[in-house]
Amino acid sequence: MTARYLPMLAASAPAPFSSNDWLFEIKWDGVRAIASVGTSLSLRSRNDVELADRFPELAELLALAPGTGSPPVTYIVFDILERNGKSLTGLPLTERPDILKAAVREGPHVVLSVPVAGQGEDYYRAAVAQGLEGVMAKRRDSHYEPGLRSGAWLKIKAQKSCDCVIAGYTAGQGGRGPVFGALLLALYDKGVLIPVGKVGTGFSDQLLADLMATFAPLVTSVPQVQGVAGRVTWLQPVLVCEVAYQEVTRDRKLRIPRFLRLRTDKPATDCTLDQLTGPHLAHKEHQPPPVPTTLPEPAKTLPGAPAPQPTLRKYHEKRNFSVTSEPEGATTMSGNSFVIQEHHASHLHYDFRLERDGVLKSWAVPKGVPEIPGEKHLAVAVEDHPLDYGTFAGEIPKGQYGAGTVSIWDSGTYDTKHWDDGKIEVTLRGNRLNGPYVLVKFNRAGKNNWLLFRAA
Repeated sequence: MTARYLPMLAASAPAPFSSNDWLFEIKWDGVRAIASVGTSLSLRSRNDVELADRFPELAELLALAPGTGSPPVTYIVFDILERNGKSLTGLPLTERPDILKAAVREGPHVVLSVPVAGQGEDYYRAAVAQGLEGVMAKRRDSHYEPGLRSGAWLKIKAQKSCDCVIAGYTAGQGGRGPVFGALLLALYDKGVLIPVGKVGTGFSDQLLADLMATFAPLVTSVPQVQGVAGRVTWLQPVLVCEVAYQEVTRDRKLRIPRFLRLRTDKPATDCTLDQLTGPHLAHKEHQPPPVPTTLPEPAKTLPGAPAPQPTLRKYHEKRNFSVTSEPEGATTMSGNSFVIQEHHASHLHYDFRLERDGVLKSWAVPKGVPEIPGEKHLAVAVEDHPLDYGTFAGEIPKGQYGAGTVSIWDSGTYDTKHWDDGKIEVTLRGNRLNGPYVLVKFNRAGKNNWLLFRAA
């Protein structure tokens, strides 16, 4: 390859769609790289780092494309940009796959990605059913646009995620004392870093230790973002991590984030606000292109549902926020999320929380949320919690209400079938729990007691 090409980038689509004007292929997870095959092999990441030495098994590309670590990786080839010194980026997408098949053979570590025409929704469902991240949609007549985030390519993912700059971290507490509590996440907006929340889940013990070693030479006294309270160890803004999340609040914070991985192949300056969709989240020029399909109407408020009236007085009365790291509370409603937190206090129990009317309606479930249909567990209604408690994980200090370790056991969204003062019926769509659940008032055992069970 005689020219050095930048990777073409994709915008985000809010939902899968079908159209004969588009081709669809798997959205492969992993490191994006452009291979240059000639007398030697070069494998350049999107931030122009040479990767060939890291993946020696891909040297087979020299034989599989003639004339042109551990465990072993697979290089999935989905496009060809140049052949025999001639650029192909000006050709429409529909012509390049045939050239690719003629130029590259498959091998033990090299496979070709085969697109599907038109049937994007069926293809998306099939991909997700296989545990894959989602699909890519590409306009059939599009050209390759090096280095540009083009509306001709759309990524449609089963779970929402974005790539964030790691701006710093908070101190760990309890069992996490030697490491960090949560990473501070930020995105660039017109060249300025803005905070988009914290992530404190998704880390193994080994990963926590490895990240602390990575952070050590990057510590700085210069604050990277404004408006972050509490003690923070700031880092030079060079590290990128991918974070999954449920929703984005109106003040541009990620809700229920979970750490997925470091992105060593992406420069921090590419982590921009336009990854987050929604008319209230970004400037007009940051909006993704319209999706060429009719999308479902947003869910309507249930008949008889009360107006949002956040009631966090009891929650605040029980806590000293100068001591505990628990959130004081955002009061804007942004979705229908649920969270189940494992709470190692004086006695182990699980906290079951449903977002409703701008707060998290909460129950303490001593034996945990039942997973067998018909099995009933006692659930004690407790005070409403703020929405951002749905992402809280860490240590509540000794002497404080609920002192002990809190971790997220499951989280996701839910649909409401029925909700009144005596009975609540919902369908959970979480990482662990999926299906119908019922809460019914159990007045014989006390006014705050309910029974929680999984419906058949």
